[in-house]
Amino acid sequence: MQNNGWDRSAQAWIADMGEEGDWGRRTFLDEAMLSRLRSGSFYRALDVGCGEGRFCRKLQSLGIATTGIDPTEALLTEARRRNPSGTYTNAAAEQLPFADGAFDLVVSYLSLIDMELYEKAIAEMTRVLAPGGTLLVANLTSLSTAKAGNGWQYDLLGKPKHFTIDHYLEPRSSLESWRGIHIRNWHRPLSDYMRQFLVQGLVLTHFDEPAPPADGSHTADKYRRVPWFVVMEWRKPASTE
Repeated sequence: MQNNGWDRSAQAWIADMGEEGDWGRRTFLDEAMLSRLRSGSFYRALDVGCGEGRFCRKLQSLGIATTGIDPTEALLTEARRRNPSGTYTNAAAEQLPFADGAFDLVVSYLSLIDMELYEKAIAEMTRVLAPGGTLLVANLTSLSTAKAGNGWQYDLLGKPKHFTIDHYLEPRSSLESWRGIHIRNWHRPLSDYMRQFLVQGLVLTHFDEPAPPADGSHTADKYRRVPWFVVMEWRKPASTE
């Protein structure tokens, strides 16, 4: 995983996430991810692109021994500060420093959009996943990353009219900036991601576009009008299958 602006944005990211994450994470994406894990029996997890370790701590709260990797040392320093007993390693998703089949759960929580060489990252995540293990992925929807300009178009009163997308089938990167964070994200059509998971021989067992609560808020309304997240669960076939 290349740095893509994360070194200079690390402190702003830490401040923005806090302990519980931004609105989308804490309101409904965390639950969409954790609900897939509570009924399973997972013992060794790898969080790829763990950042400041927020989701690692949630995995550990489920009793899952978790290793977090990230290429940004400032984020790992914060992860270690918040969780001194945790295991955090400076590494890139495209070259994971672990043996084949080392984990029965691999998590990629909004990290694929940061990776230029995502095909290598998916291959590496599959390699370190034990046969019969689970790869749990949260990503931005390709509808949202294909936005034209800033996406939302507003009327004269400042109310959002509609969300525009363009060049959906063309992979590309863009510099995204908000609240002091300046990072490069990648847009790819959903078919590109799906193809790479299938190339690795993974089997799709769950797919969802989680919706925010219908609380009538302006923020929830925008998330409902444009699905922002996708959650996928893939299984690596057991060697006997």
